[in-house]
Amino acid sequence: MSEHEDRTFDQSEVETLFLDAARDGQTDLVGEFISAGLNPNITNEKGYTPLILAAYNGHADTVRLLLESGAEVDRPDSKGSTALAGVAFKGDLPIATMLLGHGAEVDAPNHVGRTPLMFAVMFGRTNMARSLLAAGADADRKDGEGQSARDMALSAGQPDMLELFGITQ
Repeated sequence: MSEHEDRTFDQSEVETLFLDAARDGQTDLVGEFISAGLNPNITNEKGYTPLILAAYNGHADTVRLLLESGAEVDRPDSKGSTALAGVAFKGDLPIATMLLGHGAEVDAPNHVGRTPLMFAVMFGRTNMARSLLAAGADADRKDGEGQSARDMALSAGQPDMLELFGITQ
């Protein structure tokens, strides 16, 4: 018998293990936690949910399981960002498509008014920006500083992004 076999974990430790499993893409373990009754919408100190962690780290199978198990697709972290904002920043089109397919709000703003499209533009994710625009993202919605995704594209001056927004220089 190993020294850990008789160890019991408190609720906080179990939740941390669940969040770690989601971040690491351990889909089977995430499924076991959910089957054992853990809420798929728990959060850590930064407000990250298992869905946000799995999506941001590119674990499509884990994201799918969480969505199918009742994870709230638009539950924000402590800064107001959703899973879609995280994948827009990273440029992960397959997971963005999955989130949108499960009803993610394409223009969900964070606490400073930045939308997933703005993150895609800010980080040069042209294919992601194209996909978000196709899903109905508003290129002219303003953030808290009065900037739109279109304004950000113009400021960045990236030819592909300018073309996407129909901006000529």
